[in-house]
Amino acid sequence: MVGLASPAQAASSATATFTKTSDWGSGFGGSWTVKNTGTTALSSWTVEWDFPTGTKVTSAWDATVTNSGNHWTAKNVGWNGTLSPGASVSFGFNGSGPGSPTGCKLNGGSCDGGPQVPGDNPPSAPGALSASGVTDTSVKLSWGAATDDNGVKNYDVLRDGAKVATVTGLTYTDNGLTAGTDYSYAVQARDSKDQTGPVGASVKVRTTGGDTGPGPNPGSKINLGYFTNWGVYGRNYHVKNLVTSGSAQKITHINYAFGNVQNGKCTIGDGFADYEKAYTADQSVDGKADTWDQPLRGSFNQLRKLKAQYPHIKVLWSFGGWTWSGGFGQAVQNPAAFAQSCYDLVEDPRWADVFDGIDLDWEYPNACGLTCDTSGPAAFKNMMQAMRAKFGANNLVTAAVTADGTDGGKIDAADYGGAAQYLDWYNVMTYDFFGAWAAKGPTAPHSPLTSYPGIPQQGFTSADAIAKFKSKGVPASKLLLGIGFYGRGWTGVTQKEPGGTATGPAAGTYEQGIEDYKVLKNSCPANGTVAGTAYAHCGTNWWSYDTPATVTSKMGWAKNQGLGGAFFWEFSGDTANGELVSAISNGLK
Repeated sequence: MVGLASPAQAASSATATFTKTSDWGSGFGGSWTVKNTGTTALSSWTVEWDFPTGTKVTSAWDATVTNSGNHWTAKNVGWNGTLSPGASVSFGFNGSGPGSPTGCKLNGGSCDGGPQVPGDNPPSAPGALSASGVTDTSVKLSWGAATDDNGVKNYDVLRDGAKVATVTGLTYTDNGLTAGTDYSYAVQARDSKDQTGPVGASVKVRTTGGDTGPGPNPGSKINLGYFTNWGVYGRNYHVKNLVTSGSAQKITHINYAFGNVQNGKCTIGDGFADYEKAYTADQSVDGKADTWDQPLRGSFNQLRKLKAQYPHIKVLWSFGGWTWSGGFGQAVQNPAAFAQSCYDLVEDPRWADVFDGIDLDWEYPNACGLTCDTSGPAAFKNMMQAMRAKFGANNLVTAAVTADGTDGGKIDAADYGGAAQYLDWYNVMTYDFFGAWAAKGPTAPHSPLTSYPGIPQQGFTSADAIAKFKSKGVPASKLLLGIGFYGRGWTGVTQKEPGGTATGPAAGTYEQGIEDYKVLKNSCPANGTVAGTAYAHCGTNWWSYDTPATVTSKMGWAKNQGLGGAFFWEFSGDTANGELVSAISNGLK
């Protein structure tokens, strides 16, 4: 017994931190990071925690994980037990169930690095953080005092998620900043035992002066593109492609798709793609490789680097989409709680500086998409009101919305007019009106600007949708016209003109009946135009899609309508030199 350290001594120079890396509803990924915060080497480590009943580890790596009932123990493996001062090591696991770890111990002591003293709680979050005295290169920060049962010792000041100072007072002036640049600050308290409390609410600051960098002039029309997190896999499309294609200097906003909506909350969509994937130097926006121990990787970090080079670009995190809209019905039962969960995730200190707001893509409120919603016509307005109240005037709040302009259709199903006062703009999804889900046709353009003789469904046009939203009281300046960077097509078609019969969907690279513009422009070049959209008949295939010429025409129409600009789905469908992005940019000038 003489050789054993007491629990209070055992972990006084090391910490263990848990992060949920992904969540797929029935299970999740987790990671523990052990750090030696002392001055002598650590020869081994053991992390213990408790899970609630129904939650368990299903697989693990870089540690030996065992359990006794709901109590779990992870011990280092042979190669990663020794940690020199300042060094860290991580191990991961996959779990099932909804719970989170509690009661963490590291080598028998507290996981926060302080002695395990009964009754010694960590400090509270600091009070409201504010910024003042903003110059080209500095900002003064002030915050309210935190509380602690044994006294607060000092405060860590975080800039863009990284600690930049530790101070004893309630103010700090951050110097050496870059003019005309966005920063996000937050503060957390430390007590006399060096236990850290929760990070307080963040505040965003933009320094004065500076060149706004390449890109549109202030007040220009919006040119917004969706970037999909799954595109980094099979499509091999990364944030850097926005730079190499020349698109970064022409767009104004990016919607990062998608976050999920689960159990009444905004949740991570794909943790690996979002913030874990390690980028090599040749894949990275700035040509610098990620390191194993940096606090943020993945597309989020690449977007951070993109914004540093192109400070005019604003990024919104989009939640929902066709596949993940099923959770909105539960979420809007408590709009304030839902908005709080979304704010907490978007403004997480690890990536708060990356995002300038939130986009809600609910397909569709009080109507049917992949699933049917019966929340009632007021649910959408209530949700957006809660979002604006939580995100405030300094964040963007937007929504992607239906373009069903039929009488009694999806636009009529929800109070889009009443909700408009709370939003910066609507992304009107003026595409996918027609497609090979009608396997035998008739062939029709999937993104018709206007009606035409023989259109399969009246009201399924961009013009009808925009007119319907205007009739609901939505200002034209809050409406963006949607452009698809892809085509929809049928096979077994003999007729060149629209209205022909078919035998089914045409083959596509990733999905039947759909193909990227960058492929179609060469494999099936356009040979006709209908309702402002190109179409092509090649062999027995019939496709409709937008080309630079039809996009230019649509942008002229959007300007004549007084619209706020345009958006598109999505970047990876464009050519390597960004033909369609350029057409939108030039067409909106």
